Amino acid sequence: MKPQIALHLWKLLWQQYSARVNHARTYQQMITAAGGNVANDHIAFRSLRLLVDTPQGKINLGIGYLEQTIEALGYVAAGEYTFAKTHLYARHYHHPQQEEFNLPKLFISELIVDELPSNIAQIISQTVSSIEYKLASSVNSLLEKEQNTETIAKQLQQIFTRPWLPPWRSVVEEVNQVTQYGAWVLLHGYAVNHFTGYVNAQNTAKYPDIDSTASSLANLGVPMKAEIEGNVACGLRQTATQAVTEMVTVLDDKSGLEIQIPWTYAYYEIAQRYPVEVEPGKQVLFDAFLGSNAQQLFEMTRLSK
Repeated sequence: MKPQIALHLWKLLWQQYSARVNHARTYQQMITAAGGNVANDHIAFRSLRLLVDTPQGKINLGIGYLEQTIEALGYVAAGEYTFAKTHLYARHYHHPQQEEFNLPKLFISELIVDELPSNIAQIISQTVSSIEYKLASSVNSLLEKEQNTETIAKQLQQIFTRPWLPPWRSVVEEVNQVTQYGAWVLLHGYAVNHFTGYVNAQNTAKYPDIDSTASSLANLGVPMKAEIEGNVACGLRQTATQAVTEMVTVLDDKSGLEIQIPWTYAYYEIAQRYPVEVEPGKQVLFDAFLGSNAQQLFEMTRLSK
């Protein structure tokens, strides 16, 4: 039952995400028009490693906030990554029944707020202190008492939102000067950061590799990252569309009212995986991530001047 719930949850999140990210819809249309298959390599989420007080006690808004849900669905941690310069840490997760149910991997990162300048850490903490703690105290208890897969997935979907009130405009702009990642999370919370088209599973002669896929998207007018990160020897090559910009809600510093300002939301990534040698004479398809690639992709949500 857990894999089916996970599949339904990711489908609901895809519907939300693709409605906002037109580049993802263009990719989907391009591949299906060629008779190909649209598969998802991984979904990425962002978070803040920061303790806040709630009626249920102190909770950490970092990776652990989402980990309760994904582990209840059967996912297990499979790798970790540190990005010291940008104060980020990440883990990736896979599902034991990944192959059987065609489940995507998950890549969850967190900003280590305590490593930021004290004034920035303070205003981030103040902003998220308005959190409405919606995460079920026990996701497992929801799984036990509710038998309808669709109902459970819809309830879990609420976790992947922004659980605190809209931030002040000045706060977002000040945080953005130090960490664009932090500003993004204040605005978007736990919304999907990106889905990833899995080139290996496209199954169409028209787009046999990441190079042809990326160039064809560009030819369709999709703004693409200039480079493809990684190489065949490392086992993974990745690139992405530029992030879409949308209107986000912030509080106006003068009036205190909600206003709309433009900000980056999400991009669509594409990835191709290659065999790597794990022991003499034995090769397996690389199933993890490359820290250097991920660091480059984190920058795709930087607000252009």
